Amino acid sequence: MAKKKSDEKEHIRVVTDKSVQFLEKYINNASPTGFEWQGQKLWLDYIKPYIDETYVDNYGTAVGIINPKAPYRVVIEAHADEISWFVNYITSDGLIYVIRNGGSDHQIAPSKRVNIHTTKGVVKAIFGWPAIHTRSGEKEEAPTLKNIFLDCGATSKAEVEALGIHVGCVITYEDEFMILNDRYYVGRALDNRVGGFMIAEVARLLKENKKKLDFGLYIVNAVQEEIGLRGAEMIADYIKPNVAIITDVTHDTQTPMINKITQGDLACGRGPVVSYAPAIQNNLNKLLIETAETKAIPFQRQASSRSTGTDTDAFAYSNGGVPSVLISLPLRYMHTTVEMIHKEDVDNVISLIYETLLALKTGQDFRYSNLPEATKKKK
Repeated sequence: MAKKKSDEKEHIRVVTDKSVQFLEKYINNASPTGFEWQGQKLWLDYIKPYIDETYVDNYGTAVGIINPKAPYRVVIEAHADEISWFVNYITSDGLIYVIRNGGSDHQIAPSKRVNIHTTKGVVKAIFGWPAIHTRSGEKEEAPTLKNIFLDCGATSKAEVEALGIHVGCVITYEDEFMILNDRYYVGRALDNRVGGFMIAEVARLLKENKKKLDFGLYIVNAVQEEIGLRGAEMIADYIKPNVAIITDVTHDTQTPMINKITQGDLACGRGPVVSYAPAIQNNLNKLLIETAETKAIPFQRQASSRSTGTDTDAFAYSNGGVPSVLISLPLRYMHTTVEMIHKEDVDNVISLIYETLLALKTGQDFRYSNLPEATKKKK
């Protein structure tokens, strides 16, 4: 790795070796949308030493709470679910066709190994694809939802069903976590279980550094983001927070076939991404940016045209309007099995959330200035 320039702040590592062991276990565990519970149990077990109480709602959103009796409530939030597939149709000769559960990418499916989750346990299968030899001389057919299929080694529908597979069984990829060139974390479901990891690390830092907050902190690992921010909608209504700080991933735009003119200029290794969008509350965002600058935490900027497409939107527009901001983590190859994030960015997102919480005052009012007296109608 290149040496730091003399005017650059030396990077301070936040994530510990023990933390990385949890991250690896957490990423490798399957938590498809609507079936997140096993991952949530792992997360709750990890965060338990650093919090006062836990809460789990009817659909599986998990919350760790510090100072639960405090009237002023601050949320830090990520989402726990990963993209996946559903069994949709089983042919008479034992092949399985699928539909999406979230934004699964049909183009990466051929030749991938998968786990089909059944009440009898996990059944291994593969996404089959015709050999290149059989496609020569003809127009190439691209993978689509109409032609990708699973092969679990069965030769009939009855044999498939005997394995416990039925329409509605959820399917996940089996690819696992690794560290690439001692610089990047790589794996499936970093979108956005790494967010759950980062907010848990914030709780750890608060506990280990003996920081006492004078407001209630709700550390939220929400379900069902991938199909429409549903978990965030439900938990925002339950908590009724005064402030929400959301973390999710965004696109690194430095690799081929990505247009920076439309997607922005963002890169892994350059720090957390601060967003600008209608759902972003500007005064809270100002506190976030000032904190980053004061603490010399590198950051990037991103603009979103209408919505952020993250749980930020759900929190911002709940309960009559909740001041909300988004801290994003640059990620390469989103919704593939080799999602890739920079280790230093992870540290810096954790640090930015942590330092922003310490800068936040209980009862802080982020409303914009009232209308000036001159605009009021005179009697």
